[in-house]
Amino acid sequence: MAVRQADVVLVGGGVMSATLGMMLRQLDPSLDIVMVERLDHVAHESTDGWNNAGTGHAGYCELNYTPETEDGDVAIERALQINSSFEVSLQFWSYLVEQGMLPEPTSFINRTPHQSFVWGEKDVAFLKRRYEKLSAHHLFREMEYTESPDDLAEWMPLVVKHRDPKQPVAATRITHGSDVDFGSLTRSMVKHLESTPNFELMLSSPVHYLAKRDNGRWKVRVKDQKTGEVKKLEAGFVFLGAGGGALPMLQKSNIDEARGYGGFPVSGQWLVCQEPEVVKQHHSKVYGKAPIGAPPMSVPHLDTRIINGEPALLFGPFAGFTTRFLKQGSVFDLFGSVKPTNLRPMLSVSRTNMDLTRYLIGEVFQSHAERVAALRNFFPNAREENWKLQSAGQRVQIIKQTPDGGGKLEFGTEIVAAKDGSLAALLGASPGASTAAHAMIDVIERCFADRIRTAEWQDRMKEMVPSYGQSLVDDESLLRQVRDRTLTTLQLG
Repeated sequence: MAVRQADVVLVGGGVMSATLGMMLRQLDPSLDIVMVERLDHVAHESTDGWNNAGTGHAGYCELNYTPETEDGDVAIERALQINSSFEVSLQFWSYLVEQGMLPEPTSFINRTPHQSFVWGEKDVAFLKRRYEKLSAHHLFREMEYTESPDDLAEWMPLVVKHRDPKQPVAATRITHGSDVDFGSLTRSMVKHLESTPNFELMLSSPVHYLAKRDNGRWKVRVKDQKTGEVKKLEAGFVFLGAGGGALPMLQKSNIDEARGYGGFPVSGQWLVCQEPEVVKQHHSKVYGKAPIGAPPMSVPHLDTRIINGEPALLFGPFAGFTTRFLKQGSVFDLFGSVKPTNLRPMLSVSRTNMDLTRYLIGEVFQSHAERVAALRNFFPNAREENWKLQSAGQRVQIIKQTPDGGGKLEFGTEIVAAKDGSLAALLGASPGASTAAHAMIDVIERCFADRIRTAEWQDRMKEMVPSYGQSLVDDESLLRQVRDRTLTTLQLG
């Protein structure tokens, strides 16, 4: 059986692999790249438009990114980091649009104001403190705050209509927020990659073997589910960007850096409304505060969505417990991921997160009426018959080994890379896809360290991301320069 030689193998046909493939193609057009995807088309798991919030996560409206501290202050550091990371994605997408590698921006990104909404005296006071802290920084200077009924009626008519006028309420907004159809974006990037030399897409081809050869190259075997043929690949670099499926493959790699990692799977569901008379009355993403005990991915929000060109309203997500790592995965995924190297961390997390597990199981057994009741906190006049339940994607939160050998449940995104740079995997969930460009630059810096330091690659990276190597958090003039360009190019201004 012939072995297909490649420079790079991208495992998974989602936004992360597509972004890395596009970047590497610009940095070195001669690289031979193979993308393998277990399903029969790309962008069908976490990247699919219906399987994520579609929020261009910039920290504008997500209250969980700005937690309240014990002394009553508001910590904004994570929001600053997430916002600057999303700006990197906007720069990269702008470059691809300008170069004709992506189609009309409205095919994948649309201007959608990002708003936070709270009620009750305590949460109103929190939101005001959050606004004061964030708006003092140049990344969030355009943020507006209001407690005015007239403003709220203009900003979010469905949310404030038929609400108790005596209830204290407040909101913030950024008008240049965005809704992103990551599925359409990814399909467009892969379509462009397919038009370039030295690129091959293998669909219906799950990876069932991954091992490193003595010569430092990786052996990858995939099985064509349509023909049953086993195909052998060999590559100098492998990227595991397979969503929840990345952890099991990382474990197969047996790299030292994978030791101690486990996964905590969480499922999700949306309430979806496509009634034109309702949809046309709401054009924003409105985020509230998460219930006590809920994971960050369960922060409730009422969203305008444009998926495959069709508008809709989504509310949720409603989280649940599952043992699958992928939406189209196996119920044995969780059990198969338990290894001697991560058994103690996983047991530690299971003992210390029973409240979270009970919360997730409780979410699964909610009735439609109970879910609509939660919706009415945001849309008091919602009618049950206008909303249908739809499954969202699976997320696998990171379980990470602590210095004492125990485990800690992490809710972010993390890159695990072999010390020799021959393999990298992306684990975790939110903010995920929104920071894909920033995350893949991290992969390139860690796994192509020698080449990224060359003048040629430095120049090409700065063409793709003009702020590369500089801090948007610290440099206000740079932020203004790149933001003016991206808002214009992507039609978000």
